[in-house]
Amino acid sequence: MKSIIEQQHELAVLIERHTGKDGVYETEIPSLLLFRESHPTTPKHGVQRPAFCLIVQGRKDVWLAGERFTYNPTHYLVASVDLPVISQVVEASEQTPYLALRMEFALHQIVELLQHTDNDVSLQKKPKRAMFVSAVEPPLLDAVMRLVRLLDTPEHIDVLAPIYKKEILYRVLHGPYGDVLQQMAVQTSHARQIYHVIEYIKEHYHQPIRIEELADLSHMSAASLHRHFKEVTGMSPIQFQKQLRLQEARRLLLTELIDAADVAFQVGYESPSQFSREYSRLFGRPPKEDAKRLRAEYGDRANA
Repeated sequence: MKSIIEQQHELAVLIERHTGKDGVYETEIPSLLLFRESHPTTPKHGVQRPAFCLIVQGRKDVWLAGERFTYNPTHYLVASVDLPVISQVVEASEQTPYLALRMEFALHQIVELLQHTDNDVSLQKKPKRAMFVSAVEPPLLDAVMRLVRLLDTPEHIDVLAPIYKKEILYRVLHGPYGDVLQQMAVQTSHARQIYHVIEYIKEHYHQPIRIEELADLSHMSAASLHRHFKEVTGMSPIQFQKQLRLQEARRLLLTELIDAADVAFQVGYESPSQFSREYSRLFGRPPKEDAKRLRAEYGDRANA
């Protein structure tokens, strides 16, 4: 097996070949995305989907409810549920661009994998944070390299990509933070119940939600729901919903010809002034001003 440095070099060459310019690239391998940036970026708000994330050049910070997760080629990042985050590439240059990949996965893949392993899945009484950073090990990197190599031989993707993706998840499950994924697979665990609450909030983010309703859904008391939800996501259910609303509002302002008041109502706000205050608090500018700046930024990037 190659050393980690040799593996990272080969991965860098592969990602560079299949990107070439800065941006986010979907690949022929389902759920695998490639990233390239030749300069540090400004902080970007978004929803981190359940995924395995690996950097082969550069460094990135991810903020979850005020908690910073920093990773580079020596570490990987995993999110086990959808999480509103702020991310920023903090180390990149034209000579050594930031190069990374993200392999998204679904809960059923973890459940199916655990059903065919000898892992002793214990019931965690206290859920753990649904995001972690862990050190990269050569066997894991080797599985990632074999997956990315398939981009050069697309005729083998349908058969081999599912095998390599399963191996990557298997390696993560057997890593030091594998229990973060395992807790989501236990049907009766608190973490699994929080997962269902998150899915409900995602589907109904634009509607009023009551903590009592979410508590009934999770089969917990309101106090227990609030505590366990914060343990998993770093925020309360209401804060989580607000993040989803505001991020969707920003997307609408950027991509649709619609004014801020209409956007506010569309994402669930009854008061445009409250929407403007909370939007400014999260993104640093009022909605109209922020949208104008974002359009200019994306326009400059497209013309670069």
